[in-house]
Amino acid sequence: MLSELMNFLRACFRPRSDRYVHSNSDSVGRQDGLLWYKDTGHHLNGEFSMAVVQANNLLEDQSQVESGCLSTHESGPYGTFVGVYDGHGGPETSRYITDHLFQHLKRFTAEQQSMSVDVIRKAYQATEEGFMSIVTKQWLMKPQIAAVGSCCLVGVICNGTLYIANCGDSRAVLGRVVKATGEVLAIQLSAEHNACIESIRQELKSLHPDDPHIVVLKHNVWRVKGLIQVSRSIGDVYLKKAEFNREPLYAKFRLREPLKRQILSADPSISVHQLQAHDQFLIFASDGLWEHLTNQEAVDIVQKHPRNGSAKRLVKVALQEAAKKREMRYSDLKKIDRGVRRHFHDDITVIVVFLDSNLVSRASSVRPPNVSVRGGGINLRHNSLAPCSTPTEAGST
Repeated sequence: MLSELMNFLRACFRPRSDRYVHSNSDSVGRQDGLLWYKDTGHHLNGEFSMAVVQANNLLEDQSQVESGCLSTHESGPYGTFVGVYDGHGGPETSRYITDHLFQHLKRFTAEQQSMSVDVIRKAYQATEEGFMSIVTKQWLMKPQIAAVGSCCLVGVICNGTLYIANCGDSRAVLGRVVKATGEVLAIQLSAEHNACIESIRQELKSLHPDDPHIVVLKHNVWRVKGLIQVSRSIGDVYLKKAEFNREPLYAKFRLREPLKRQILSADPSISVHQLQAHDQFLIFASDGLWEHLTNQEAVDIVQKHPRNGSAKRLVKVALQEAAKKREMRYSDLKKIDRGVRRHFHDDITVIVVFLDSNLVSRASSVRPPNVSVRGGGINLRHNSLAPCSTPTEAGST
């Protein structure tokens, strides 16, 4: 009798993937099990495609496309904003970024009356400070929020200029036609901040010359202080402020020695590119995609197929590769529910932004309708029992 009751309760409160299969229009995206996708949409400079596959019990990846006015003033400037936020330790930071980063960017754009590197940097800083204030308020009741963070990849297209900003190890790749041959070349635009990269390890060592353990090889993976792979992020305040690296934070996240100076940074690497007529499309994706595909492989997949469903296609190829590495069938991988799925692959977010050279060149003079789309996933209903989520060592992007 007891076992039957438990089975009934599980059926009532466990959100199953098949409850979220929709067959409605693509206006706000569709859900197919753990896969959310929007096959096609229109932004100021062309078309776009989005897809998200969930692996964690709670989706830690967040993403958004905002197109139209990039300022709080309706006079503009106009353009397209793309964000991919790969959370770790929980979804709180990536969700916060989704709600606040673009709003900060619009406010600073209005103040300076133009888009710039300075505007983007200030938007990152304001978002970091805002989340840190949340941690300060919740610290005593919810200390683990100090060990929650997110990578933050942003692309802004404005007046024919592309700005790429990044904290962490998500990646933006450009597909550019080579005039002489007609082939489409993959060009990585974002700088990454992961301890597996030799230059990042050297950077950390130069910033912390008195700390021989600033980077540690643990389980064959380089980690900052043996805890986290990325060296830059929003959140992760336990490695930024000493008052959050103590009890009641879990012992596994506390440093053995006092935190003398900030270890992680929220300062993004920002690059500026003038878009050219032979720039075809951009791929923005969390590292879950790049674990399974090279830059050129991803560009080739987009180039050789119709635009419609490009992001979903990339996600599916990555999942097929993940299944192959575990010597299992893709069809069997799809049957594994969220939470357990994290043992096979990470949350994966992909946004493909196609560039229409005619629209890019005349966008500054056009006042378009605003477009706002956020990447989806399985969200627990208010009357559902949310699983208890605590940061884990695997949750380090």
